[in-house]
Amino acid sequence: MNNDISPSNESSHTNHSSQTSKPKSLKSFFQKNKASNKITTPWGITVLLCTFLLMVGSLFLVFSLQSDFEQFNLERLNSVWGYSFMAVATGLFAYKALFFMYMFYKYFKYKAVDSVSDEKLPTCTIIVPAYNESRQVYDTLVSLAKSDYPKDKIQILSIDDGSLDDTWTWMLEAKKRLGDRLQIMQQAKNQGKRHALYRGFNMGTGEIFVTVDSDSIVKPDTLRNLVSPFVDNEDCGAVAGNIRVLNNKKALLPRMLDVSFVLSFEFVRSAESALKSVLCTPGALAAYRSTAVYKCLPEWINQTFMGQASDIGEDRAMTNMILKQGKHVLFQRNAVAYTNVPEQYRGLYKMFIRWGRSNVRENLEMSKYVFTNFREGSKLGTRLLFIGQFSKIVMSYPFMVFMLFFVLMHPILFITSTLVSILILSTFSVVFYSKHYEISEAFWAYSYSILYTFGLFWITPYAIATASRSGWLTRGLAEKK
Repeated sequence: MNNDISPSNESSHTNHSSQTSKPKSLKSFFQKNKASNKITTPWGITVLLCTFLLMVGSLFLVFSLQSDFEQFNLERLNSVWGYSFMAVATGLFAYKALFFMYMFYKYFKYKAVDSVSDEKLPTCTIIVPAYNESRQVYDTLVSLAKSDYPKDKIQILSIDDGSLDDTWTWMLEAKKRLGDRLQIMQQAKNQGKRHALYRGFNMGTGEIFVTVDSDSIVKPDTLRNLVSPFVDNEDCGAVAGNIRVLNNKKALLPRMLDVSFVLSFEFVRSAESALKSVLCTPGALAAYRSTAVYKCLPEWINQTFMGQASDIGEDRAMTNMILKQGKHVLFQRNAVAYTNVPEQYRGLYKMFIRWGRSNVRENLEMSKYVFTNFREGSKLGTRLLFIGQFSKIVMSYPFMVFMLFFVLMHPILFITSTLVSILILSTFSVVFYSKHYEISEAFWAYSYSILYTFGLFWITPYAIATASRSGWLTRGLAEKK
């Protein structure tokens, strides 16, 4: 049985919630996080030093082994298969280089929409699904309530999706603090994030729906900035927020991911936004025009893949369906949310597998409409974005086969050439991050690229082979927190 909590029936839970210690204020939370930015562990310094030693050593070896590289290339060119692969690889490289320059140009064309006045702001329903988030959901809800947004235009809904920990207790604490500004509900059992959001969509009364993950913290101006594009552009159907890593000082992986997120959002999504075709509005922070949501809601909640209900990729699916309607999907760089990411390798690869499976599914869906007349105006940019995404899927197995062959036949040449490539390509991420944030943190781009290349290269091929599998994968990890 589902439970809706309102002021009239909240009293029955008072004794339970009173046993929980009062949470610290949001201000102290940010102060603590800011203070931790100055911490650099010996382990972190060691990892960075090893990263640079590997790349500098590889650079030296590449120059020393020039004759070996030339011999290897000659051997490949003298065989039909080798020549064919080299030709395809060269073509793909040329396409990637041209596509990067195109995205670079579009990045400079991007401009975030300025926030509008209070009277122009639309009514807004914020939906926060929660599962095994414990105290973090409290901080999320309080940060949303502190938004610089007219209080009479905000409706905050939070749904506990059958948590096994004390998430519901912390939601009750938030309810006690925020009163009528917050409505909380409890699913009788865990049904998945998509179903929790579906309940919120059906209960929401706002012109704009905003979805926020229960482990995310928003800035006071985030909500205002996020919804302003809907006022500025009547064709806007969805807006992606700018996601940064909240726990980026607690472990090395979050520090690396923070640099990766900056490139993914502030560069890639800025360029996609200039094309009015952001491919994924993140679950951590996204906004949707309610009319666009209602138009695809039945299809979205009943979505299947290979005969099984889709219980992953709800954000990418919603974005895809709104793009299909001919609506614009934009990105707001000035709408920032901080979210938690996995701190261990196991959690990281499980998260990437889930994203990879969703990417395979939604690219197949996108292929059904992207080359049709799905919206007015130019569609070239959207199609190029799709081709860029789809080519990664198509080439994942040939690339893996070539990589394994290279490793077995010439391991030294493979390792050294790969590390030098990382040094060259990741320098763009380092420069981009350092122009906006601390340069000392930017160098984690090199470490992350090495980790991804040698430790996570198998994700895309595995996601393709298991695309039909369901399951959140990281929920079991959350239960052990």
